Amino acid sequence: MKLTKKGHACVRLEKDGRTLVIDPGTFSEEDAAVGAEAILVTHEHLDHFNEDRLRAALEANPGAQIWTLRSVADLVSAAFPGRVHTVGEGDTFSAAGFDIQVHGQLHAVIHPDLPRITNVGYLVDGSVFHPGDALTVPDSPVDTLLLPVHAPWSKISEVIDYVREIKPQRAIDVHDGLLTDIGHMVYNNGLGPNGAGIGGAEHGSLAPGESLDLA
Repeated sequence: MKLTKKGHACVRLEKDGRTLVIDPGTFSEEDAAVGAEAILVTHEHLDHFNEDRLRAALEANPGAQIWTLRSVADLVSAAFPGRVHTVGEGDTFSAAGFDIQVHGQLHAVIHPDLPRITNVGYLVDGSVFHPGDALTVPDSPVDTLLLPVHAPWSKISEVIDYVREIKPQRAIDVHDGLLTDIGHMVYNNGLGPNGAGIGGAEHGSLAPGESLDLA
């Protein structure tokens, strides 16, 4: 499986000539999902969900389909009849040749005065986990954790403890679009390369467009 980082929280997964994209939002490239056969969306916040990005992908590939939770499906199903599938925690399905498990229900708490919206995470091929905007712990082992490293709802101690609880082989940063180069350096130093400070997991980040082959 080939993992390509797109802007912010968006990633592209390729296997056997087929492509799946997760969370092509406003902070990702305009063509982040173009060429994908399947698109997964974790929740409705604009940095994860952008209808124009979805429209570009579905117009480019008439066979492309979307899997997402009800709050997003209700926004786009009329525009893409028959191509939007609603999922929730505990669901399993296949998309673009990938086996998907759905984990989680709610977005992380931003502030007690703000209502929590729904959020789901996706475990792909029993290996790669994208939690969206939550620190969800799936009930299955995770080889590669797509780690939401920086957000208004988190602090670095929570991020470190999350990696320690998941115990992945590797943690790859996502949700980093608000970080400057200095911010990346600070977070990388805090999380540590090759397991320093995060309980033994290999840790790294990819620039937008950069790829990694996963064993």
